[in-house]
Amino acid sequence: MRIIKKVLIVLAVLIVVVVTGAYFLQEKIIFLPSKLSQEYVYEFEHDFDELFIETEDGAKLNAIHFKKENPRGIIVYYHGNAGDLSKWGQITSHFLQYNYEVLVMDYRGYGKSTGKLSEEVLYKDAQLMYDKAKELLPDRKVIVYGRSIGTPIAAYVASKNDPNTLILETPFYNFKKLVKQKAPYVPLGLVKYEFPTADFADDVKCRIVIIHGTDDGIVPYESGQQLFMVLPEDRREMVKIEGGKHNDLFNFQEYNYAIGKELRF
Repeated sequence: MRIIKKVLIVLAVLIVVVVTGAYFLQEKIIFLPSKLSQEYVYEFEHDFDELFIETEDGAKLNAIHFKKENPRGIIVYYHGNAGDLSKWGQITSHFLQYNYEVLVMDYRGYGKSTGKLSEEVLYKDAQLMYDKAKELLPDRKVIVYGRSIGTPIAAYVASKNDPNTLILETPFYNFKKLVKQKAPYVPLGLVKYEFPTADFADDVKCRIVIIHGTDDGIVPYESGQQLFMVLPEDRREMVKIEGGKHNDLFNFQEYNYAIGKELRF
């Protein structure tokens, strides 16, 4: 009995250590930033400006503004949880072919952006980027685009403003529901980040387009479908990419057709 008791005590201690560690290291688990030197020079094929926007608490947000002559509009893009603007700049420059400008930022701790990350500051920083877009073009020419972890951020911005369209690529209903689905053993009370995409989307007044692959192994297709089902029928569209995974949707004709359609190509 003593041995069993000791084993149980050791297991209990290990569980406490693991759970405590997971709680305090959530940012490192959720966000996978890569950093860039402040002297790093971006190289893209298209015309662009590099921007730095200061926040109220002294952080600096690094962004890329891809420019076009006489653009149809501008896409404010909130990217996924990994990489930095050297990668996301290449990805978002894809939209230039539709004669849209693009504004894409790095979150705090990503690339050249500085400051401490939290859910609250992510929303505030995202609004700053939207405000910058409005300096360039009016609300009705702004399309808000979110990908993966960027989808609740994009939905928040769209709920607080009046953009033309909200596009959500590989979105989840809310983050805690996704955690429960992917890791049912994790106590949800320990999950600090809410990311309630569905709650924000409920307050969005513009058209909402969801794009999701059926073979997404990171954010299951069912999660995007659940989000779609709670949206107003007259303002929602679901683009189902058969066989699409989490990071390869741009390789599918259905994706490019849907994007071209939304951007009035």
